[in-house]
Order: sequence, then C-alpha cells, then structure tokens
Amino acid sequence: MAVGSGSTELTMDGPLHRMSAGRLRVALTGLMLALFVSMLSSTIVANALPRIIGDLGGSQTGYSWVVVATLLALTATTPIWGKLADLFDKLLLVQVAMLLYCAGSLVGAFSHSMTVLLVARAVQGIGAGGLSALSLVIVGWVGTPKERARFSGYLGAVYAVATLAGPLIGGVIVDSPLGWRGCFFASLPIAVVAMVLLQLTLRLPRGRSPVRIDLAGSALVVTSVGLLLVWTSLVGQQFAWLSVSTVGMLGGGLVVGVVAVVVELRHPEPVLPLRLFRNRNVLMSTLASGLLATVAFAATLYPAQYFQLARGMSPQAAGLMTMTTVGSLALASVVSGRKINGRYWRVWLVSGTGAVALGSGLLGTVDVHTHLVAVGVYLGVLGLGLGLTTQNLVVAVQNNVELSDLGAGTSMANFARSFGGAVGVCVMGAVLSARTATVVADGLSGPGQETGPLPEPGRIPILETLSTPVRELYSSAYGTAFGEAFLAIAPVALLSIVCVLLLRPAVRTDDAVPMPPEITA
Repeated sequence: MAVGSGSTELTMDGPLHRMSAGRLRVALTGLMLALFVSMLSSTIVANALPRIIGDLGGSQTGYSWVVVATLLALTATTPIWGKLADLFDKLLLVQVAMLLYCAGSLVGAFSHSMTVLLVARAVQGIGAGGLSALSLVIVGWVGTPKERARFSGYLGAVYAVATLAGPLIGGVIVDSPLGWRGCFFASLPIAVVAMVLLQLTLRLPRGRSPVRIDLAGSALVVTSVGLLLVWTSLVGQQFAWLSVSTVGMLGGGLVVGVVAVVVELRHPEPVLPLRLFRNRNVLMSTLASGLLATVAFAATLYPAQYFQLARGMSPQAAGLMTMTTVGSLALASVVSGRKINGRYWRVWLVSGTGAVALGSGLLGTVDVHTHLVAVGVYLGVLGLGLGLTTQNLVVAVQNNVELSDLGAGTSMANFARSFGGAVGVCVMGAVLSARTATVVADGLSGPGQETGPLPEPGRIPILETLSTPVRELYSSAYGTAFGEAFLAIAPVALLSIVCVLLLRPAVRTDDAVPMPPEITA
C-alpha cells in the first residue's frame, strides 16, 4: 500500500487481518526478544574480544573479523530474508532464522581455533540477519503508519538495551568461571522464549503465489558484497592498495555488482527491487541508514578495546563505560518514536544526524589522556543521534512503499545499514591496526628503550604479560589510534545530514491509510 497514493491493493493470498490488542502485545514482545537476540550476536562479545583473541592467538585483523564475519553474513543475506518475507510464511522464516542463530552460537561456544570461530560467527550472522530484517518487516505488517513509528521506537529501545546489556553481560561472564565461551550460551534461553511466543501469537499472510525466487540475483549480491567487504578489511594490511589482490577483489566486486544490477532490473521478482529507488524518500532514507551505520557499528565495538587496552579496565568496567551511549540511544529512540508523527518530523532526523556528526568529531579528539567523563559525554552525544535516526529512517522507507513490497523495502534499508556497518568496522579496524603498529614501532626505536617480552607483530597484546614501559607504550598507541580512527569515519556522518535534508515532506506518519478490520480471535 503506497503512502500518499490511496491504493489498497494487496497481492497476498487473502486479506490482511489485524490482531487483537492482547495478541499484538504478546507478538511484539516475541519480536522484541528476537531482535534482542540478534543484537546480542555482536554486542555480547564486544568486551570479550580481547580475551577471545588472546586465547585463540588472533591478530588485530582477526579482532575485526570476529565481528565482520557476522556482519558480512548478515549484510549479504538481509535482502534475501526480506524478499523471502514477501513470498513465504513470515513466522516460519523467523523460526528458521532463530534456529540458525542458535546453531552458530553452540559452535562458537566450543570453538578452539579462529577458523571455527569465524565459521560459527558467519552462521550466527545469517540467523541474526533474518531476525533483524523480519522483525522490522513484521512490525510494518501489523501496524498502521502511525503505529510503525511507535513500534519501531520500541525496537530501537531494544536495540539500545541489547547494546548496553550485551557488553555488561559479556563482561560479567568473561570475568566468571564460564569465561568467554559462556557469552555464546547467554542468548539461547531468550531465543527459545521468543520462538514460543511468536509461534503462539503471530498470524500473518503466507505470501504470494506463484513464487519465483531470484537465485541468480541473490548469488550475485552475496558475491559482490563479500568481495568488497573482504577487500575493505584486508587492504593496507595483508596487501597493498595498488596490487593484484586489490584489482581482483575491488574490481571483481564492482563488476559483479554491475552484473547484479542488470539481473535485478530484468527479474520479475528481484531480491533487491531497485525500482523502489525511484521514490526519493526511499533512496535518501536508505543512503542515510547506510552512512550512519558506518559510525554506529564502530561505536558499539571499538570503545571496549579502547577502555581495556588504552585505559587498562576490566571487561566489566569497560561495559559500564558504554552506558552513556546506550542510555541516550534508548531514550531518544522511544521519545522520537512517539513524537515523530507530528508535522516537524524532519527536525528529529536532522537533529539526529547532526548529533552523530558532532559525537563522531568529538571522539576523534580522544587519546589516552582524555578524561573519562569527557569520553562518556562524547559517546552519549553519539548515542543520542543514533536513537533519533536509526529506526525512524526505516519507518520512512516503510511508509513510502506498497504493502506487497514491505519486506523488500525494509530489507534494503537493513541491507544498507549492515553494509555500512561492516565497512565502518573494517575501516576503523584497519586504521587502528596501522596507527597502533606505527606508534609502537616509533616508540620501540627510541634510544635506550627497555622492552622485555613483546607480542607477535599484528597480535592483540595481553597487557599483563608486558613490562611496564611496553605496556604504557601500547596503551598510548591504542588511545591515539582510537581517536584517529573515529576521525577517519566522521565525514560520512556529515553526508547523512545531506541525505536527510533532501527528504521530501511526503513521509506519511498518520492513520489516513485504510487498514483491514481487526480480528479478535
């Protein structure tokens, strides 16, 4: 149902029925738990990563790839999940995604090598991609345009709580006898509860008939995204910017991407319906989501490394230091979800993107000597901006597409966000690795520098095993690199402001669109 067009034609099998208020509340609880589980896939291991990489003998590249493996799988499969939601039973898809996530968690818990851990994280990512995409798709189905903003505000708060609770839970578990492996078990009981609640309450249209799956487009999208993200992660570390590997990965990714666009334009049921980008609000909202995610994902991952390696904190203390980010994100998400339905909706989005740009710039000034209160305030400003924008941009997409395209439209916004997040993690990880290595090398080359045992080149150091001078050198290096890495990705937040300013005032947030009758069964 296109907002502003007056059309109510559905291509689903049978009419859409709204659930009773009680069933809707229980179903939303299940959806929020499912989203919470998907978010825990990255946040709960954030504070555990230094310990994980140390135990498994990983490097800074491995540190990034424990997260990138999940984001890569999530990004590449998000549009596929969204398209499948328009074609098949959404409840069945949620359950399949949950089972994949649980399987990846169990494999990760018993990993004894970086290779096995990365495979487990990829499986988790596939499941998490389904959970995050399908949660937003289903909210679009069960809510009116006005309710979507409010419901998405709740999901944004869940996103914030998971971001807060994940590092805290992970920090406590890592410091307990369970160790870092316990982090992979923590979300399994929540996943079971979510599956039961959704199975008992969720009733949605089953999809279209006949079904034509875009296998070629799906394969091309996955290949293109994979090549580009692998290149982003490894360039400048494993090979030079101007090299055969760059030509193969970057050039190959772009060529495959062009072929994917051609295939998608010709397929009757494309996994990425590019025709939706004819609507300026869909295009600008999707671009803004991707740009903001470049900062958002890095902001949830690397502060833990800063607090532990630059400031010498424990995983639990590092988790507590993220409370300002997530507290402001949760508050802004809930408040904006309720208030954005007014005539000044764009003010919220412009303010949010401005706050993200300001917070990123402030974090770019951080080093090992920055007062911790100041670091907390900077993170709070960034969280405030993300809370005002993250879910509301998805709502802007949902309210500008047909109901029959709701899954694909929502998944495109999620795809952009996941891809932007993966790029941000890779770029920031590359800057951290390069700058830390440079600062350490310069410090060790000084005259009369006492060293003692040194970590292997490129490895994440275990500070307790280093001599005092070397430990201080590494702490200073990570503090300096952290600020410079944020400064490197801050300009993309400025571009997101431009995208939001280009939105037309046609985003519908009222209840004028006719909705089918409520079902009380």
